[in-house]
Amino acid sequence: MKTKPTFYFLVAAISGWLAVGARAESDFLLVCDKGDRTLSIFNPETGEQMAAVNEDGVTGHEVVASSDGRLAFVPIYGNSGVGHPGTDGQLIRVIDLAHSNIIGTVDFGKGVRPHCAVIGPKDKLLYVTTELDDAIAVIDPKTFKLLYSIPTGQKESHMLAITGDGRHGYTANVAPGTVSVLDLQGRKVEKIIPVSTIVQRICISPDDKWVFTSDQAKPQMAVIDTQKNEVVQWIPLPGLGYGAAVTPDNQWLIVAMPGVHQLAAVDLKTFKVAKTIDLPKNPQEVLIPPDGKTAYVSCDASKQVAAVDLQSFTVRKFIQAGKGADGLAWAARR
Repeated sequence: MKTKPTFYFLVAAISGWLAVGARAESDFLLVCDKGDRTLSIFNPETGEQMAAVNEDGVTGHEVVASSDGRLAFVPIYGNSGVGHPGTDGQLIRVIDLAHSNIIGTVDFGKGVRPHCAVIGPKDKLLYVTTELDDAIAVIDPKTFKLLYSIPTGQKESHMLAITGDGRHGYTANVAPGTVSVLDLQGRKVEKIIPVSTIVQRICISPDDKWVFTSDQAKPQMAVIDTQKNEVVQWIPLPGLGYGAAVTPDNQWLIVAMPGVHQLAAVDLKTFKVAKTIDLPKNPQEVLIPPDGKTAYVSCDASKQVAAVDLQSFTVRKFIQAGKGADGLAWAARR
């Protein structure tokens, strides 16, 4: 009779250890909380906040995970918006996701307003927009050393998208209202595409056929043909677009519309809005994980991330984030 409790205790202990191990190896949803100056780490299935890491800087807008899902890179942009006066960030924080702490810093040595971070799909290098240098900084994600810079040829190069073959980059240049096409291997500007008087955000379809950026003068999305590298058509929207992402099957373009507090689902067969979903105030960024089942949308005014089911196009749940929830990333643990 005395062995029975011991047996159950051992089973419970082993089960607990296995659960901790499984959680440690699960994928993470990463959220930049601008107002709190923290990076929140979530279990995307349960919505549990596993940690909130102080960035020790003012302030991170965007985040990307390393290719193995072990690290997060948070550019410390500053305390203002693009084109507005304020502090000029010069750092990138490197965060160990398993231990929830800063383990390194990239220091540019001067204010450059580092913003959007992308891991190269082929070379696995870290590409970061540096607005005040009109360039893309290329960094070794293992040594945290700056390797070289690629000019964009335009001011306010705010966001970046890279083709699947790693050969080309596209930057949304806010006030110029243009998109720069970059030859990443040649480290030069290939073309400047005029779009509007002002643009924001940028994304590319997984098949590399289309690049999309949001016109901030009219409620429409520009569609850039990557073979021609020119705007070939426009997608009318119910409100001004902002962050956007394309589903892995290239079927849907999902667009956040902050002014009308909605998400638009654009059918890429017709290039028309097929569905809209109501969201909390001021949706910002859209993240679609590799399985394509859910769109995560940061809603900074409500301190939430909406998890939108891409089968039913309904909000499945809200994840309680921090103040000014904005940049999102998916850390696929390997």
